Amino acid sequence: MPFALLILLAVCPLGMVQADVAGVVAFAQDDMGNDWRRAQVEEVAEALGHHPGIDFRVSDARGRLPLQILQIEDWIAADVDVLITSPMDAEAMTPVLRRVKEAGIPLVLVDRQVREPIEDAFVLGDNRGIAREAGRAVVEALDGRGRVLMLEGVPGASTTVDRRRGFMDVLAQEEGISVESLAGNYLRGDTIRRVEALVEQEGGFRFDAVYSHSDSMLTGLYMALYELDIPADSLFTAGVDYIAEARERIRRGEQDLSFTYPTGGEEGAAIVVDLLRDRDVPARTVKSFEAVTRENVERVEPIF
Repeated sequence: MPFALLILLAVCPLGMVQADVAGVVAFAQDDMGNDWRRAQVEEVAEALGHHPGIDFRVSDARGRLPLQILQIEDWIAADVDVLITSPMDAEAMTPVLRRVKEAGIPLVLVDRQVREPIEDAFVLGDNRGIAREAGRAVVEALDGRGRVLMLEGVPGASTTVDRRRGFMDVLAQEEGISVESLAGNYLRGDTIRRVEALVEQEGGFRFDAVYSHSDSMLTGLYMALYELDIPADSLFTAGVDYIAEARERIRRGEQDLSFTYPTGGEEGAAIVVDLLRDRDVPARTVKSFEAVTRENVERVEPIF
């Protein structure tokens, strides 16, 4: 074994030795105030951290669509080597991401897409599949009759669209079940405020089940109901992501169902490294998911 390699192995754990790769990689994230999106960036940063030649930079649009577009334009002007982003709005962000490609910058989308196949690679989850399973679980729990509140994510985001469509594919066939939607933008605070306003408008919380596009919004729902002194133990609740808070609620019997939804950061980082090495990359990488209930909650680890 060459001496240089022996020295490298002494410094780096076995399996962590990386061939030299360099470049500037930017992640234009939509909202680092969202814990799932922050975890996504952190996962990319950790994976790219094994490559000291990579300069990893992050911008935070703080949930503002115009700012995310402006920040991507800044990354184009900076002529970064690879751009990663999770576009806030599939329609509105198509033009600026088209300009990324016109500038010759490789583009990796994680979790959300736009209206055209602009990207070099897309890491995605089976959002419609998750939503359809959630829909079937709600129908079974309600025995075909009741009112459902759907807590929706960021309007216009492809994940929001798919998590709604998949759910409604199932619920639209149930004449005895009605669905009302409320946009919580994947955030606890927005969900708290909007649930409180809804309860005030309706004179109470008159739902039998809640399907939430994220477990963070379910946290907001429970906080709002607690503040309003409304018992939530009779509700059937289903969420997406399976974060630590969801695991604890399922353990306590407060939440019935969640679906694992990994951030895709590790997969996205691996694709970035291959792009910097001028290697071919898969056009699509689909993340698997698992339904989590009281039966398997101790076996399945939360995504963070």
